[in-house]
Amino acid sequence: MTSAPSRPIPSSVDDVLALLDRDDYVADRRLATSVFLALKMGRPMFLEGEAGVGKTELAKVLAKGLGKRLVRLQCYEGLDISSAAYEWNYPRQMIEIRLAESSGSVDRDSLAHDIFTPRFLQKRPLLEALSPEDGIPPVLLIDELDRTDEPFEAYLLEVLAEFQITIPELGPIRAQSPPVVIITSNRTREIHDAIKRRCLYHWVGYPDALRELSIVRRKCPQASESLARSIVAFTQRLRAMDLFKAPGIAETLDWAEALVALDRVALDPQTVADTAGVLLKYQDDVGALGPEVVAKIIADVETVGIRP
Repeated sequence: MTSAPSRPIPSSVDDVLALLDRDDYVADRRLATSVFLALKMGRPMFLEGEAGVGKTELAKVLAKGLGKRLVRLQCYEGLDISSAAYEWNYPRQMIEIRLAESSGSVDRDSLAHDIFTPRFLQKRPLLEALSPEDGIPPVLLIDELDRTDEPFEAYLLEVLAEFQITIPELGPIRAQSPPVVIITSNRTREIHDAIKRRCLYHWVGYPDALRELSIVRRKCPQASESLARSIVAFTQRLRAMDLFKAPGIAETLDWAEALVALDRVALDPQTVADTAGVLLKYQDDVGALGPEVVAKIIADVETVGIRP
């Protein structure tokens, strides 16, 4: 997919806020300041926070706003170099060897050198971001780093510190222009300090009620103003409860869309019970929303509304 023409980095924090706002990403000033500094200083950005608070979305919006391609490395347990950085194209190398052998003149030393050249190299996300085909540095998203193993973190240190990858057969491959690097973590485990020291750190928390209401208005304009306010107020109160996993912004938006799809204009206990699985993802949390609890929250929402 061809990206839009690359644009210069924002010249101020206000410009970052405007860039994000154009694609309906409602950021607070602290986050916009972190983004601005990461772009200005050419440093990777480490975003930590609960799932569903907008960490991955920030990378997507930033890539679109800067007119850059997004290169995403989705992390998982057991992720290795061949999947994350590069891999040799062994079938093509074997064909090259067979062709050389069939010609009858095989210089083993030169053949060994010839098959370990860039034309036999398959780029994976990390190498693709450091050495893009079009020469335009992309936005590299290393998503959910906490899902990987610690040895992979150690491998990332060279990438984050030097913007390069060392391939034993070729030597170091360094980015001519560093990509914009965003690393996310849901904090299912602690990430080593060596990674964090190479990045600008920012904790992405749940938004306050007014900012979340602005997000719902942007992302789900079909919801009436009164319904949007009730949804946000209800969700905010859920986050104050002792739940296993509080709903994130993503769940708030899903719930808003679900209620609109059901043609609801207000919250009622039966609707909340029927749609609890959209908002909460664990049975114990759903079970905690008994009829009395739901009725009390709805009454509180109707009486007090949104608390700034």
